[in-house]
Amino acid sequence: MPDLLAARVRLHVVTGKGGTGKTTVAAALGVALARRGRRVLLVEVEERQGIARVFDTAPLGYEARSLVRVPGGELLGLSVEAKAALLEYLEVFYRLGRAGRALDRIGAVDFATTIAPGLRDVLLTGKVYDAVRLKRGRRRGDGPYAYDHVVVDAPPTGRIGRFLNVNADVAELARMGPVHSQAAAMTEVFRASATAVHLVTLLEDMPVQETVDAATELRGLGLPLGGLLVNQVRPTLVDADRLADVAAGHVDVAALRTGLQEAGVPGRRPKVRAEALAQQAVEHAQRVQREASLRGRLHEVGLPVVELPQLHGGRDGLHHGGVHELADALTAWATTPAPPTTSGAPQATAGRA
Repeated sequence: MPDLLAARVRLHVVTGKGGTGKTTVAAALGVALARRGRRVLLVEVEERQGIARVFDTAPLGYEARSLVRVPGGELLGLSVEAKAALLEYLEVFYRLGRAGRALDRIGAVDFATTIAPGLRDVLLTGKVYDAVRLKRGRRRGDGPYAYDHVVVDAPPTGRIGRFLNVNADVAELARMGPVHSQAAAMTEVFRASATAVHLVTLLEDMPVQETVDAATELRGLGLPLGGLLVNQVRPTLVDADRLADVAAGHVDVAALRTGLQEAGVPGRRPKVRAEALAQQAVEHAQRVQREASLRGRLHEVGLPVVELPQLHGGRDGLHHGGVHELADALTAWATTPAPPTTSGAPQATAGRA
């Protein structure tokens, strides 16, 4: 099974339905890669400052800033703004630095990036492209790459295909010339084997459906898929051999009541308390069964499935320590051999599914 932390993948694009925690997962992937002694750039393209919130730091700017240092490795962060990217583009390709700033002062830059979402995506993907190709040497093409990996906190699954494929559309429209050449080169990077698009989801109906749809769309566009990252996975508290019975409502309330009393659990109305606990057990078992069905749908996509634990900091898990917990889980998954299977479907183990 592929290693999501492998050195050969230089560009990691992380997407997911809103609310699945894709920013936190992208940050955790960056930390896990840095722990392997690599220099990693974590890029945000939606101007939400989600990365800054995850690491509890000041808002990121257009220049890379160090977020995490580990022995031999480092994670840096960058927030890409379409306006800044357009000004940079005008300066680099058309030497319009002063004229570009004049356009910005009269609001023309904001106008252009707002009314033309395709232009916005071209600019944002262009900055990602530059980060992937950037070398450490002063001269263009000189020395090793500035970053061993670039991790992108990308737009949600609903528009990830359009975002990543925008340059292919541009290359089709501009059949020749520098615009065509630049767009074609960017498309080649996003479709290369050194790129992987990871889909973050929850074990819930709508996120799973959107994940399956996005995987189908991205495959159709020729974009390379990485793994399915199932976030906020809760533990199963019912033994497997009892799961079906409990889900069907077969819970011994009297035994629960006796057990509570023997355990010295305080409170009045022990029968009511035992009945409430039994109902919770039934609902939990039914949820586990639904999640098992959703896991089956994810496995049918044919990609590695990585399960990440629910963080103690709440549903969104936006806290610095939580990022390192998820990085631990990713590292454990990558270093645990996949168990042999007889049916061809991956089998679940601790952290690996």
